[in-house]
Amino acid sequence: MYKLNEIAYALSRIDDKNLIEDFLRSILTEKEVKDISSRWELVKLLDEGLSQRKIAKELQLSLCKITRGSKELKKDNSAFKKVIREYIP
Repeated sequence: MYKLNEIAYALSRIDDKNLIEDFLRSILTEKEVKDISSRWELVKLLDEGLSQRKIAKELQLSLCKITRGSKELKKDNSAFKKVIREYIP
């Protein structure tokens, strides 16, 4: 059974971004941190209107990964879009 909701709840209660980052670095491998970070970056670039090919070249990612991010961003009530628009300065 996945406990993602428990992790999300705990993170939502923490108002110290350094503690959140330390927690994420403790629970994730370095590769997972890199993968999540690049996925987040590609979604922000897609939201800014950059083409998938430019993003692939800039971030050295496959078009397949970028297409997946693009599909998630286009969904009704996209969590990616909501977080970008409401929580990223």
